[in-house]
Amino acid sequence: MNEFEDLLNSVSEVNPGDVVTAEVLTVDNGQANVIIEGTGIEGVLTLRELTNNREADINDFVNAGDKIEVLVLRQVVGKDTDTVTYLVSKKRLEARKAWDKLVGREGEVVTVKGTRAVKGGLSVEFEGLRGFIPASMLDTRFVRNTEQFVGQDIEAKIKEVDPAENRFILSRREVVEEKNAAARQEIFSKLEVGSIVKGKVARLTSFGAFVDLGGVDGLVHVTELSHERNVSPKSVVSVGDEIDVKVLAIDEEAGRISLSLKATTPGPWDGVEQKLAAGDVIDGKVKRLTDFGAFVEVLPGIDGLVHISQISHKRVENPKDVLSVGQDVQVKVLSVDADAERVSLSIKALQERPADAEGQNQGEKRQSRPRRQKREKRDYELPETQTGFSMADLFGDIEL
Repeated sequence: MNEFEDLLNSVSEVNPGDVVTAEVLTVDNGQANVIIEGTGIEGVLTLRELTNNREADINDFVNAGDKIEVLVLRQVVGKDTDTVTYLVSKKRLEARKAWDKLVGREGEVVTVKGTRAVKGGLSVEFEGLRGFIPASMLDTRFVRNTEQFVGQDIEAKIKEVDPAENRFILSRREVVEEKNAAARQEIFSKLEVGSIVKGKVARLTSFGAFVDLGGVDGLVHVTELSHERNVSPKSVVSVGDEIDVKVLAIDEEAGRISLSLKATTPGPWDGVEQKLAAGDVIDGKVKRLTDFGAFVEVLPGIDGLVHISQISHKRVENPKDVLSVGQDVQVKVLSVDADAERVSLSIKALQERPADAEGQNQGEKRQSRPRRQKREKRDYELPETQTGFSMADLFGDIEL
């Protein structure tokens, strides 16, 4: 009788919310049967109360003979018997301890594990406690695919902790921004205009490519990607490519770095003097037309100008009247200026001058001859004998 009374008294000592030590008796059918130390009372520990991973194997967490600390949740009365057991939880006990660790720590950085991509962000876990990182707080740029963070250990700053509302919100973006700021300061202190540095293509836009220099992105404008004109960024580089770039300009205050890819590769103008010379006759293709002439590609990446006056012996009002883009033409090189990257070309120099053009040119030459200078005004008068008559001869008979 005394032992029975002791057993009843021990049962009354176990209440929901108590933290107790239990020994695992058996593990079967996805749950562990335990006995609460010092009471003789049995309890049930399910996989759900061990971990948030529904696909896990309970045998990876507990085995017969293990002694574990658990939280008493509630009484469970058997359907066919009058036996009373208690549902216990290891997961919720860990969550309670986690809440105690988190309260009042807003603004601090903790390490959490990404568990599941959910609508609007990422579900994470901190010592058994479930938290949430909104998609807008995952990175400095909006992240559409949050699956990439599942299973990763993530450093994030605590934004909100509310145990009563079971609310635990974090931000990874702020941690990334702080790290980027530190990296930016270090990188800016090392970068020099004119230096060649390595980087990785981070993203592409219509106006160029952003290259990660180790925490700081620099821009390679589309005009600095290739020596060729009017190229598309994606036709030159791809995201993830590791490339050498030249630093063109640094604006630390604005956080901007201008880079060039084409400056690190041989250009079409390098050694052009050995490829082109005045007097050469070469085949080319009309690349573009302007009001003042036509640009003809004479070598890969090198366009020369045929001025409107060098298109034909006849007068040309507009280059479009006699030439078209893509047309093959033969040109004569008039001059080459490698430093200024200019080549002057002529089409008419290879054409026979028409006869009317020769006459016209000769007429123009005659018109261009300077006129004879007028005789200088005499500062003397000829004697009357040389004029053949005098004023008296003309008006002598007139009476005044």
